[in-house]
Amino acid sequence: MCGIAAICHHPTDPTAVGERMLAAIAHRGPDDRDHWRVGERSWLGHTRLSIVDLDGGRQPLGGPDRWALVCNGEIYNHIELRESLGEHDFNTSSDSEAALVLLRRHGPAALDRLQGMWALCAATPDGRFTAARDRLGIKPLYWANVDGAYYFASELRAFPAGVQHAVETFPPGCCWTPETGLFRFADPVPDPAELPAWDGLSPEVAEKTTREVVIDSVRRHLMADVEVGVFLSGGLDSSIVAAIAAAEYAATGKRLRTFAVGTADSPDLLAARAAAEHLGTEHHESIFDAERAIAALDDVIASVESFDASLIRSAVPNWFLAELASQHVKAVLTGEGADELFAGYGYYHQSHAEDLAPELTRTIGALHGLNLQRCDRVTMAHGLEARVPFLDTDVVAHAMSLPPEMKLLEDGVEKAHLRRAFTGWLPEDLLWRRKLQFGTGSGAQDLLTPYWESRVTDAELAEVGEIAQLRTKEELAYYRAFRRALPAVRPEAVLTRFATS
Repeated sequence: MCGIAAICHHPTDPTAVGERMLAAIAHRGPDDRDHWRVGERSWLGHTRLSIVDLDGGRQPLGGPDRWALVCNGEIYNHIELRESLGEHDFNTSSDSEAALVLLRRHGPAALDRLQGMWALCAATPDGRFTAARDRLGIKPLYWANVDGAYYFASELRAFPAGVQHAVETFPPGCCWTPETGLFRFADPVPDPAELPAWDGLSPEVAEKTTREVVIDSVRRHLMADVEVGVFLSGGLDSSIVAAIAAAEYAATGKRLRTFAVGTADSPDLLAARAAAEHLGTEHHESIFDAERAIAALDDVIASVESFDASLIRSAVPNWFLAELASQHVKAVLTGEGADELFAGYGYYHQSHAEDLAPELTRTIGALHGLNLQRCDRVTMAHGLEARVPFLDTDVVAHAMSLPPEMKLLEDGVEKAHLRRAFTGWLPEDLLWRRKLQFGTGSGAQDLLTPYWESRVTDAELAEVGEIAQLRTKEELAYYRAFRRALPAVRPEAVLTRFATS
């Protein structure tokens, strides 16, 4: 895990500009930093959080006299790719080198073979350049074109002041080269025609398959040369991930570390405590109050690089959670994505019972600008890697192949299919605990929303709201903090919306 920055077709030596870009995202990689000028007009930079191949995985990979690459993320099928591509082309044990060899051997169109979360930039001395991002946008990438020079970075804050006005989100599942322009190599969700048909599938078989594919994903997401923990909210999704990871650790004689956050006696904190006790994990908690939450807001908003109110409400407790976890581990698993795959939000059933599959597809495709953005930023702000096993390629394909009727409410309860799939893994009261959004279950919403409702006037909201697509007084307060942090960035370049209630 790391931060990357890159420049292509710069009119002069891009090194000085690139070094400043990389310094702005040093928090993403506290363990190491390096950069190369590639040819006359390209530059690649990397700041590293060492997770895999601690000694040999320094980046850029390759060489400044041939294809060179910087990659942010984890490629979970790198061993299989090594076997198919041939070990003779590899010089390290880094999972990112699989992307380099694949690109060098087969070109950008082959990047759909990478399974994991990643964003990369690669260049050659003769002017070739490639930028690409995983199909869901789990890892961030932004870009800008100013007078024919292209800039790339993991976060908005990395871009020079004179470039920020032109920054846009690099679209997930896409690749760019100077020769081809931008093209899509993978969709967030596979085409329905490519998914297996489940006509006549019994619920029991479906549940068994769901259980197996999720367990397999969690196992792969534990890949690391350092200890991996779990963010445990006490909800269904993170509790399932923790249960699987705890079993995997116990099999090797180790004890999983779990981390929870909330206001004192908040629902999530109490449920997480119960889950940790049942699973026998080494459990750690962070408790926050209104004073602590409000004091952290400027840092949180500057880190998340958004002003969406629901996103910031969930980011505040996540900020404290990441701060806590970073004191004990360098990587964590989370439950992100399960709600979008298995219809965990109430609005799916209230407004989209008849068109559930396309709505799930739409919201999965929007995750990169919402939950995944929050997940990446608050963890990397503390030098911590977050992994999302529910959003593994195989899990997404399986979940989206299930008939929509398997995801409808059962006796008013969402995600009944997923709950039954893990019967016996958790106590019944935790397994069937009703969904609470993280900002609500952690207690953050009860602290933050009333605070800003009493401090921002109707006139202030009316004056600014329409211009910036603001919906509430709370969001106006967050927008002001966003403007202080990133005054030149266009709001429409960073704002993603979809209803979750």
